[in-house]
Amino acid sequence: MDVLQSHRVEMLGIAVAVVAIAAGSAYYFYFTKKPKGCLDPENFKEFKLVKLTQLSHNVAKFRFALPTPTSVLGLPIGQHMSCRGKDSLGDEVIKPYTPTTLDSDIGYFELVIKMYPQGRMSHHFREMRVGDYLAVKGPKGRFKYQPGQVRAFGMLAGGTGITPMFQVARAILENPEDRTKVNLIYANVTYEDILLKEELDRFAHNFPDHFSVFYVLNQPPEEWDGGVGYVSKEMIQTYCPMPAPDIQILRCGPSPMNKAMAAHLNDLGYTSQMQFKF
Repeated sequence: MDVLQSHRVEMLGIAVAVVAIAAGSAYYFYFTKKPKGCLDPENFKEFKLVKLTQLSHNVAKFRFALPTPTSVLGLPIGQHMSCRGKDSLGDEVIKPYTPTTLDSDIGYFELVIKMYPQGRMSHHFREMRVGDYLAVKGPKGRFKYQPGQVRAFGMLAGGTGITPMFQVARAILENPEDRTKVNLIYANVTYEDILLKEELDRFAHNFPDHFSVFYVLNQPPEEWDGGVGYVSKEMIQTYCPMPAPDIQILRCGPSPMNKAMAAHLNDLGYTSQMQFKF
């Protein structure tokens, strides 16, 4: 009788353990899975502006709330989204933008926007106030970053072209398992035009073995230790990884810069597979 009772207790313990394991697995599967993203690639969805921070006379950071505090935007690293607004004449305008936030920033996303005097979408952002809504559609883009896909990135950015570079660099540096190196050359007209400088300098300080940034200015201040003029072949040779099958050069900036950088890279021996233009 004691043996039978002991056997029943043992079987009951096993059953409880199996149920506990099954329950734990179910909990992990249903409750700890990454939330579904909020973007729709086919239809525009509206997101409320909840915070507006003026960074300079023509640059501001816009924070938009997602539907819930635990929602994620759902934008793959290296991709962008289309934003819809109205220009000064009331006509519809659609323009691509890359957030500076990642899906690890739950409940909201942020856009750092430089507002040009004659920019059509710039007008829309300049007129926005907290409580207004922005129509967004995505994800869009041909680039989707996967950790470890290359040994190193060289990044050539101009002006607002820094935002996709910042997104990729931040994703790499915040992942302790990702050992990809990032070498950024960032060109602007004046010192005041440099976007996200505080964040980029923090990356360089906190991750000296994995991130470097070299600033280039057309009109530098009197005391300036960065590059002067335009990004040259010599700068690329000095600050970017040399051509190799396991590296890639990303570029994003105004059309004249993109055209010049493509010519430089071709002359330096970077194949088309080693280059990508956002």
